[in-house]
Amino acid sequence: MPDIYCVFGNPIAHSRSPAIHAAFAASTGEDLLYTARLAPVDGFAAAVAAFVAEGGRGANVTVPFKEEAFRLCDELTPRAARAGAVNTLSFVAGRILGDNTDGAGLVADIAGNLGFALSGRRILLLGAGGAARGVIEPLLAGAPAALSIANRSADKAEALAAAFSDIAAVDAGNFAKMAGKSFDLVINATSASLSGDSLPLPPGIFAPGALAYDMMYGKGETPFLKLAREQGAARCADGLGMLVGQAAEAFAVWRGVRPATGPVLAMLRAALSG
Repeated sequence: MPDIYCVFGNPIAHSRSPAIHAAFAASTGEDLLYTARLAPVDGFAAAVAAFVAEGGRGANVTVPFKEEAFRLCDELTPRAARAGAVNTLSFVAGRILGDNTDGAGLVADIAGNLGFALSGRRILLLGAGGAARGVIEPLLAGAPAALSIANRSADKAEALAAAFSDIAAVDAGNFAKMAGKSFDLVINATSASLSGDSLPLPPGIFAPGALAYDMMYGKGETPFLKLAREQGAARCADGLGMLVGQAAEAFAVWRGVRPATGPVLAMLRAALSG
């Protein structure tokens, strides 16, 4: 019998994670089965317990459960503890171990796949939820010139900035507070693209040569990337590379083998554009 893994989310039907991990398993010779599971918004812990009872070895966690997954863990990796959010669970000897591979996946995509160095750049992170929390420390590790956080609720952005103040000073506030500033890299970590909503971005935030990066992905342009292009972003990228990168990191956590990401990313890109 293959080892079983899954991804929990709500919604989850759109997830490409089963295809990604099937490709990783095929390329590495690992014997596993990975599925997508819809967890009720108020029933995440019960869904995890049921999966463990079935013999589940590990699970990924996506919207909206990353912060709840953090609270469910018996043990956390340092990067998960710092993030306050978990996207990778391992079930070992009756204990739940939590990790966060989102930041590693994001940085690998931006710096590796896109060739956009973080060092010395001015970065604006949009959103202050679990997706944003998971990438702040890896972004700061890239030695940017400055990092700012903008969120509809200024209080939540400011609290998030304060949580990382021991690493670096992080500016924070609502979207309007970013008016008059410009950034080399603007990352959308909100769920606006999932719901089709537009973000109230002040004009002029994209510096010459700026990269707009949306953690979400889909067929065609996301609402954020459309807005970014209209506001003058020189480059636009969706989060498909981040998705593959964080999945490869999770696969390595579970199996001790790091799969190649290039062929899988090319496969998914072709499927999306087909």
